[in-house]
Amino acid sequence: MQRNQGNRVPLEKIDDYSWRIPMEAKPGMRVPGMVFADETLLQKMKTDRTLTQCMNVAHLPGILKYSITLPDGHEGYGFPIGGVAVTDFEDGALSPGGVGYDINCGVRLLTTNLNENQIKPKLSDLTDRIFRSVPCGLGSRRKDFRVSDRELDILVREGVPRIVEQGMGRVEDADHCEEQGCMKTANPEKVSQTAKKRGRSQVGTLGSGNHFLEIQRVDRIVDVKVAKVFGIDRVGQVTVMIHCGSRGFGHQVCSDYLRVMEGAVRRYGISLPDRELACAPGNTREAEDYFQAMSCAINYAFINRQVITHSVRESFRQVFNQPSEEFGLDLVYDVAHNIAKIEEHVVSGSRRKVWIHRKGATRAFPRGHPDVPVDYRDYGQPVIIPGSMGSNSWVLVGTEKAMEVSFGSTAHGAGRMMSRSAARRRFRGNEIRKTLGRRGIIVRAASPIVLAEEADSAYKDVNKVVEVSDRLGIATRVAKLSPMAVIKG
Repeated sequence: MQRNQGNRVPLEKIDDYSWRIPMEAKPGMRVPGMVFADETLLQKMKTDRTLTQCMNVAHLPGILKYSITLPDGHEGYGFPIGGVAVTDFEDGALSPGGVGYDINCGVRLLTTNLNENQIKPKLSDLTDRIFRSVPCGLGSRRKDFRVSDRELDILVREGVPRIVEQGMGRVEDADHCEEQGCMKTANPEKVSQTAKKRGRSQVGTLGSGNHFLEIQRVDRIVDVKVAKVFGIDRVGQVTVMIHCGSRGFGHQVCSDYLRVMEGAVRRYGISLPDRELACAPGNTREAEDYFQAMSCAINYAFINRQVITHSVRESFRQVFNQPSEEFGLDLVYDVAHNIAKIEEHVVSGSRRKVWIHRKGATRAFPRGHPDVPVDYRDYGQPVIIPGSMGSNSWVLVGTEKAMEVSFGSTAHGAGRMMSRSAARRRFRGNEIRKTLGRRGIIVRAASPIVLAEEADSAYKDVNKVVEVSDRLGIATRVAKLSPMAVIKG
């Protein structure tokens, strides 16, 4: 990572958790930058290009209000990871860099009716069973679930409801997914054959990097009323968290359309400070094609997590020799972290239709919002913020304040502060495994290398990130979860 770039970025302190980058900071900025962080997290952002990228995003055509960097912000491709940008639907641009390569990398949470003491005797067997049934690691594929191009086209067009129809889920699962598990704008005709080839055998796989599957326990309940609505009713309750994305399918969609957008930048005479911000006006064929292809990748990721959920439920059934419904294993929510969508937001006092980019950011809609599932609507949308390997994760709830200051968005995780190559040089995977073992955490991984890359010390403190979100009021704490078993790619 490049160092000390952020020290040259002028910042105006608004309050203890909000910092403004003025438009004058860099020629061509169309709006100010807005950074949500405490002093500690802000200093970490200054060690790479996070703040510079926040300024660069402010150059996008049609960007509204400000370019946002959230408390988990760190350097990414074009946009900072932990970035939000909204552009006008008529005159604004759509940028693949504002979504990233792992389209709809996201997270879902399942609750059970088991306590930690009930699961501990079989925890090792259960972890092994899940590890065998959910392929992990770079390039991992499934041998038991392959689809033809035609079948894949149907899946990515129809999303979670389609895979549930095939017996891999419960009818109510789709209701507890963002977009009900299906972006209706998906058009597989806009997806390359290369992407489809990569996607045919990777449905239901975890992948590598920061993706994980954890068996967790409820460590603390902060908001008892909301927690109960979400199905979290006691300390010690067992939960399951699944964090993964669209695999090679989404990566290829991004690669394909970055090339298209680079041509569009030249064609439409768009001036940008960084080629990684390549974009096209939202009313052009290039943007329309990307959005339809990206929607397919979003649906692919929803399906991927749904098939993994089916494998988890089956693993419980096999290990405990009872139907999975006996243990609950109900889906609390599935939320995207890397996505672009069409939404309506209030800007300068008037409601406007916009393109919203959330890259390493979680939607955090408030109570009463029509896009919140009916059974949560009186309380707000569940927000799931996973921690780094071996650390806590959090459930929060969306707020009206988020609609006012961050376009209904909050952080998505701990946020890296050390590159993977630096982590490999500093840590040893087998030592990480032993350290977690001494804490009573079972670990299964495809490779010790990924354990080194994903060491807890390579990430920011997720509790700090969540505290900033809570103090700002852009999503408030509901429950804290701690890992019992970790499966890594």
